[in-house]
Amino acid sequence: MQRRHFIALTSVAAAATASNGWAANGDKYPSKAIRIVVPFPAGGGTDALARAVGQRLGTVLAQSVVIDNRGGANGLIGSEAVAKADPDGYSLLLTIASHTIAPAIYKKMPYNIDKDFAPVSLLAKYPYLLTVPATMPVNTFSEFVAYVKANPKRVSYASSGTGSGPHLGMELFAAAAGLDMVHVPYKGAAPANNDLAGGQVQAMLNNLLAASAMLRAKKIKVLAVTSAARSPALPDVPTVAESGYPGFEVDGWYGLFAPAGTPAPVVSQLHRSAVQAINAPDVMERLSGDGAIVVGSTPQEFAAFVVAEKTKWAAVAAKANVTVD
Repeated sequence: MQRRHFIALTSVAAAATASNGWAANGDKYPSKAIRIVVPFPAGGGTDALARAVGQRLGTVLAQSVVIDNRGGANGLIGSEAVAKADPDGYSLLLTIASHTIAPAIYKKMPYNIDKDFAPVSLLAKYPYLLTVPATMPVNTFSEFVAYVKANPKRVSYASSGTGSGPHLGMELFAAAAGLDMVHVPYKGAAPANNDLAGGQVQAMLNNLLAASAMLRAKKIKVLAVTSAARSPALPDVPTVAESGYPGFEVDGWYGLFAPAGTPAPVVSQLHRSAVQAINAPDVMERLSGDGAIVVGSTPQEFAAFVVAEKTKWAAVAAKANVTVD
């Protein structure tokens, strides 16, 4: 009886210690620098957000936060690094919607997104913008749909790469509207936008950050946004849903993950700290520049969101026959 009582007291003490931020080895978490892996090159939108969040997260946690850019293979290389990292809370992944698209399009994956990651928080969501060249003879969403239907296989759309959110988002829209367009993948949003402005391609699902320079120069125009509600950054632009396709919703997003097996108290602390970080005025300003809205979901809510996104994109990829070797 005494031994059982001792074990019970020990368990309670351990749980209390963990809830106060102590790691299993007795060190208070965090006791050293935290690494946030961004699975894309430096200088992009995800990198810029990660640096803003990382700086604030470091302030909240009173510890250094280092951004580690590991681009390549549409995010697979950096994501694999975190999937195989020690589950101690010191290696994190800040990534985007392509994370949940990858399992649907790659024949071989170096990790399992269901088993190798612990969701921390859905940090923010942002709409895609249906953009066309300024010279294109359409000015509304319905006119665009009519134009494409009148020109089957003659309208091409750009994306930042095969399997990206803008690629499969456009495939989902094309299926909903019964459109027959040609996909032209680019290595990033910048060259895609250059060709969009020049009229070499006729449409693209953009984000506000990538499209802003071309929009200001009036070289491209926005016909609709893909979010469920209108974007606060573009309140006069209608949604796809209110333009004749109720229920249509495609969002870009930023999410934070830890390796699977990271202690639950550490994940909880990271969640609370990340929510504080993204609600800091400078980080919110950075997010608004991308037309994004802060979410800050719980780990459980984010886990459910990941499952729903993975299921949705698997169906879209299968219908459009999108695969990458």
